Amino acid sequence: MAKSLNIEHIALVASDTPRAQEAFAELSGQREWVSMDEADAVVVLGGDGFMLHTLHAMLDAGRVIPAYGMNLGTVGFLMNRYRNGANLDKRLAKARAMAIAPLRMHAVTQTGATCDWRAINEVSLLRETRQTAKIEVSVDDRVRIEELVCDGVLVATPAGSTAYNLSANGPILPLDSQLLALTPISAFRPRRWSGAILPDRSAIKFRVREPEKRPVSVVADQKELRDIAEVSLEIARENELTLLFDPGHALDERIVAEQFVT
Repeated sequence: MAKSLNIEHIALVASDTPRAQEAFAELSGQREWVSMDEADAVVVLGGDGFMLHTLHAMLDAGRVIPAYGMNLGTVGFLMNRYRNGANLDKRLAKARAMAIAPLRMHAVTQTGATCDWRAINEVSLLRETRQTAKIEVSVDDRVRIEELVCDGVLVATPAGSTAYNLSANGPILPLDSQLLALTPISAFRPRRWSGAILPDRSAIKFRVREPEKRPVSVVADQKELRDIAEVSLEIARENELTLLFDPGHALDERIVAEQFVT
């Protein structure tokens, strides 16, 4: 899954935080940068949220190039360390490429409107009011749970398994595991159900029960749609993305290390 890339033309983007903008100003004069349309790769300054924003912008534009992040946010799980721009060309030359595939989400609202989004980390269904949600869970056209009573439920990719999924007590998935995490959020019934680990070829479907009394929204990474009726999910292999990491700092190694954090 990991490999080296030859990179010549590079774009530079930054979040609007003061730290990222300061780094952007520092790096701007260090080399000749090109636009995203002309670039072989992009250097992303910010945090995980801005990296997700940049990857989604590439998916929306229909042109995906490798992304090398430098952390100027909080966690920076998808990012490399920021080192004041020192030896950036050498770091890019030695960087390892890691491929990740997002989820394809198709949602239908209670009014019949439809929405198709991609999610790199996870897709979450969340109750909109104080009433618990009631959600039917199907995998590969078979109903597995007729009524999951909960605050919500999510499906996470391996890349996203250390994010919201982990906070909801879901499993951490190795990046090359070809698995998905199906994780309940504060499940009330079935009380003992803690989720499932599924092959990433699985087709997952959620149907909201009693939607008038128990409305549910869906969130795909950073996008939200309210009052949904049903949501279908599967891996979008045609939308594969590439993240670049310094040697010894690759995402698969960080996922393994996260399992030993105490």
